[in-house]
Amino acid sequence: MCANVIVAEDDEKQAELLRRYLEREGHSVTLVGDGLAALDLVRQREPDLLVLDVMMPRADGLDVVRVLRAECRELPVLMLTARTTEDDLLLGLDLGADDYVTKPYSPRELMARVRTLLRRSRRVTGAEPDDDPTLTVGSLVVDPARHLVSIGGEPVECTPGEFRILAALAAEPDRVFSRQQLLAELHGFDRYISDRTVDVHIMNLRKKIEPAPRRPTRLLTVFGVGYKLTDPAKAAARASS
Repeated sequence: MCANVIVAEDDEKQAELLRRYLEREGHSVTLVGDGLAALDLVRQREPDLLVLDVMMPRADGLDVVRVLRAECRELPVLMLTARTTEDDLLLGLDLGADDYVTKPYSPRELMARVRTLLRRSRRVTGAEPDDDPTLTVGSLVVDPARHLVSIGGEPVECTPGEFRILAALAAEPDRVFSRQQLLAELHGFDRYISDRTVDVHIMNLRKKIEPAPRRPTRLLTVFGVGYKLTDPAKAAARASS
């Protein structure tokens, strides 16, 4: 699986190491040394993957992700960081990073993460739009192939992590998923952070799909177990019958 990869890393030795490992797997690699250069190159080349260091000059990795997601660019982003606190990692996820690897890292593990992200990327796999069925739960529609979400025909912007969790829930309405099961949809994060990752995504999703996020009717908590997605109209009909 060959891909066009941009590596944004200001440490020249680390950047060259990443280049060697990526090229060994057949990928085309371009190196940049700061965040603004990374943004410019992504806009010009539309790469298949961005490997992004958090601490960089001119614009740090978090700012780069924030801008890319604001521009609705959905390329996979793998972040590299020396920060290991849970709050730092959750912030990256909340902004729209797809995966995190903490320094120092194993090159073999890093390449495994790259392969996972590329397999999930429609742009690399070449999957056709009809490969995944549209998922409908009441007025909520999730289109996995096109990475689109809407409610009542109105588009809803989701980060990649939020989308994967919502798609998993929408594929099996009314099924209760544990935090660990939903965390598995985020491939890899459970080695570094806790179940709070899922709670952050659920909280953000409720802000986007619930009329009253503090009183959810679609994305429900099943206390002591996890979360489920339901059709409010069907739930109300069952309650009244």
